[in-house]
This record gives sequence, C-alpha cells and structure tokens, in this order.
Amino acid sequence: MLILGICGNATLARSNRGDNMKDAIAGLFEQALDQLITQGIIDAADRRPVQIENTRDPAHGDLATNVAMMHAKAANLAPRALADLLLEHLPRSDSVQATEIAGPGFINVRLAKGAAFKPVIRCLEEHNQFGFHQETDERVQVEFVSANPTGPLHVGHGRGAAYGATLVNLLKARGHQVGAEYYVNDAGRQMNILAVSVFIRYLEQTGESIVFPSAGYQGDYISSLGVTLFQDAGNSLQVSYDTLIDGAPTDSEENKDAHIDRLVRNAKGSLGDNWLKPFNLALTAILDDIKDDLSEFGADFDEWFSEKSLVTSGEIDRAISTLEERGHLYKRGGAIWFRSTDFGDDKDRVVRRDNGETTYFASDIAYIANKFSRGFDRIIYVWGADHHGYIARIKAAAHALGFDPERLTIRLVQFAILYKDGERLQMSTRSGSFVTLRELRDYVGRDACRYFYVMRKADQHLDFDLSLATSQSKDNPVYYIQYAHARICRVFEGLEGQPFDEKRGLDHLTSLVTQEELDLATAIGRFPEIVGKAADSLEAHLIGYYLQDLAAEFHRWYNGTRLLVDDTDIRDARLALAKAVQIVIRNGLDLIGVSAPRSM
Repeated sequence: MLILGICGNATLARSNRGDNMKDAIAGLFEQALDQLITQGIIDAADRRPVQIENTRDPAHGDLATNVAMMHAKAANLAPRALADLLLEHLPRSDSVQATEIAGPGFINVRLAKGAAFKPVIRCLEEHNQFGFHQETDERVQVEFVSANPTGPLHVGHGRGAAYGATLVNLLKARGHQVGAEYYVNDAGRQMNILAVSVFIRYLEQTGESIVFPSAGYQGDYISSLGVTLFQDAGNSLQVSYDTLIDGAPTDSEENKDAHIDRLVRNAKGSLGDNWLKPFNLALTAILDDIKDDLSEFGADFDEWFSEKSLVTSGEIDRAISTLEERGHLYKRGGAIWFRSTDFGDDKDRVVRRDNGETTYFASDIAYIANKFSRGFDRIIYVWGADHHGYIARIKAAAHALGFDPERLTIRLVQFAILYKDGERLQMSTRSGSFVTLRELRDYVGRDACRYFYVMRKADQHLDFDLSLATSQSKDNPVYYIQYAHARICRVFEGLEGQPFDEKRGLDHLTSLVTQEELDLATAIGRFPEIVGKAADSLEAHLIGYYLQDLAAEFHRWYNGTRLLVDDTDIRDARLALAKAVQIVIRNGLDLIGVSAPRSM
C-alpha cells in the first residue's frame, strides 16, 4: 500500500551531484539510517551502502531499495519492520510522491511528477553534454586493435576497433584524460615472413621461376607489393631462386615453418642492407592502409607506438636488467627465463633465447615499463580472445617490474563471425582469403558496422548478420534508433509558422500525464547513469541496449500520441520531451561512433 505525504520543502540530499535522482533518493535513506544509528537501532559498524534501482514495473513506482533487507539481520528486526522505521525517519521531500513496502521488505518510491521531468529540463539545458559528467585527473591509456601490419584489417579486427574506440569515448565522457594507442608490431618473425613473401613475388617479376612457400603471405596485396618493389628497384635486388631456397627443408606441412625461416635467412644474407627495401616497403604500405582504414571507421589514435623502438632505444635490455636486479631471472639451457610462476603464471617464460635474441614477451615487458613511465594511472589492453593465455604473464611482468598489476586491465574481444546468404565467410590473413573491414563497411555502411560490433558484450560470441544490418526495419536495431532521431527532426522541421517555445514547454511538462510520457522522462533520466556504468565497467554494449529501449519507448509514444495539438502548452511540453529524446539518442550514438541522421 502506498504511504503518501512525504512532501515538504526539504532539499534533496547530495543535490550538489546534479539531478541524479537515484543519488538523491539514496541520500534520503542515508539520513534515515543516520537517525536509526543515533537511536542505537543499527550499529554504525553494520552500516551498508544504500542501493537504489529502477523498478521493473511502473505500477510499483519508479525506484526501489533493499536497504531494510540489507540491515535487518544486524538490527535483529524483520525486514518489513525495519522498513517501517526507515520510512518514519525518511526526510520530507518535494520530489517524493509516495513510498511502499513490498514483498519481503523492499521499499518502492514513486516520484512526484515534477521530479520525474527534471532530467528533461537538464537535458535541454546541457544538450550535447547531457550524460557526460564527473571530473577526474586520472590518466588512462587504451591500446586496441594493434594487429600485425602484415595485411589489410579484416572483419575480425573490426570488433576490437569498434569496442576500443567506444571505450575511449566513454572514458572521455566520464572526464578521464585518455590516450588511444596502436602498438605496431614492426619487428620480429612475422614481419620477416611478410618481407620475404613480397621479395619472392618481386623475383617472380624479374623472370625467376618460383614456388611460393606455403607459410608465406599469399593475398593479392602481396603480389601487388611485389610489382611495386620491381617498379622501384628494377633488377637490382635479383638473386636466383635456387640461392633463396638453398639449404631449406622440403616445404611440407611438418617443415613449412623451418622452410620459410630458411628463406628469410637466405634473403637477408643475399641482400644485406637491401633487405630493408622489401621490409620497409611492405611495412609502410600496409601500415598506411591500416591507418586510413581505421580513420574512415572512426577509430583514431593519439600514438602509433613502434615495437622496433623498444629495441633501438635499449628499453628491452633495460627491462631485462631490471628483472635481473630484482632476482626474477635465471638461466637454463643457454636461455634466460623470467620466473613468472612466482606471480601466478602457469609456467616460467623465456625472455632471451640461447642465440642471444630476445623474445616477443621481452618486448611486451619493455612495453609495460614504457607505458607506466609515461605517467598513465591506468592501462587498458583490448585483445582478441585468443590472447587469453597472455593475461597472467603480462600481469606477472608488471608486478615483477614493481608496478601495481591492478592498474592494468585487459579486456578480451571475441572475433565476429560474418555470415552472408546463410554461409559463414572464412578469414585468414596468411591465405589471403578474407573479408576486409573496408569491404564490410562498403557493404553495410560504417554506422551498421560500428553498432553491430558493440551491440553484444565484447567477450561474447557475435554472428554478424549482413541481411539484418542492411535491412530497413525495426528488427535492425541501428536503423530503429536512427529512425527515432529522424522522426523527431521531421516533427520540428514541419512546425513552419508555429515555432517551438522551449521555455513554455519546460514550464508545462507536468501537464503531461500519460504513462508513456512518464516512462520516457524516466528513461531520459537513466542516460547519465548508463554512461557511467558503461564507462566504469568497460561494457560498451550497455549504451546500445539503452538506446534500443529508449527508441522503443519513443516509437510507442509517438505512434499513439498526437504531438502537434491545438493547446500550445501541451504541444510545447510534448515537443520538449521529444527534443530531450533526440538529444539523448544523438549523444548515445556519438559515444559508439554512429551518426544521428536528420532524415531517412
């Protein structure tokens, strides 16, 4: 049963935090708890934070709390009895119309109509800043994509790009100072394989009869780079194919890695300093393509960090020395090992091989030290799900170097699986049979790409349905959300000689009485909370879920309500509500890198 009369002129607690109604209502219950602690009914040591949630059914009010149930055992009272005491001591507020004790001891709160529409007022005041709050000095780095520059980005990379770019936007919306970074793997075995693949295609242009290695990169782009190298260098780099394969084992399934490694060794020996010509040509061309691709996708980076710089600057050697000084290294079988099992890893890791070369992991260790040396308070890695096994060793390295591993967060992203005409498309950079991110964008559009990639939790499997992404129906979530925005724009463009008076609309919001209008106002008020939750939990999909719900609420209201009525007070109040929905949709879509079209 609703208990009415909690009204008066008291100011809502925590009002300095803006019009976050949940915080405000929580503040009222905190004050009630203070009173019960003063009276000795609850011990201060047993106090728990007040949690306020939205009710699932508007018939039960707007907000609910389990505060009585959380404290009942410590107070030695039944939850409903403690709920009664809390309501007796709840401060009076103009924003609360009624409260209700429900079920085993939940307390439901029904907001006064004026309070329900406060977020609408805030939204129209703040416009493109609505939902984006909380000043902080925390510096955060987000490293994402970081695909080896061995070929064009494929559809699998797109999900990490969309997720990482959205995280950057969310963290900035919360006030963090954010650095977006791409780690360029421009050193190591895969780059050598890329260079020798291009060189072999170059030899083909010189007239050499070649058999392309099965472990080489085989896409059309490799052939194109071979042609470019021949156009640049002519026959000046030519060596016989027999020289290239001298001493190489037969190119079989068992020996293909040893075969390609021997080709790399022979090419380096034959070319000397000229080895850098195919190497740098391939690296520059592919990296430039990746940069253009990501920029067109709306994923921008503050830093493109070179792995090779860790070698040339001596940072890898310094990181290894630091671990040695701290007693975390040992020698075995001619190699140097990092004792990562001391920090929770399942086995120790080699940092320097018996031939003196450092490992990929040694570069990773130096990169961690470099990141922290730049003053970041928190570091976020976005990796493909196939890197799950790397988490423990990276955390171990950070700990061993003397950094707090809790300042390092790793998020895994499942690769999206693309379906076309009901068939799964295969993706393999090495074989050259893959769908590029650019091709996907050309087919479904950037907006659908960005939205579909983040509409599911990042570590969950995603089937990318091309048919759905290109459909113009309510089943296509991005189309449905954008259509809501365009519908509102069309309403305002059709006002002609009867302009919208925003002040009049805001002054008469309480004239809106339907449940659909109250639901819309409540949904608008949830946006800042959703942004905060998505940013703090690094769960970008929450924005998509929210926008789908908001669009559904709007379409339901719009389809059953005439906005442009003769009563200008009601008309402008409804237009004010619609404008707030428009602003929130635009702000939400902007966070996930999707446009808000004015017409569709």
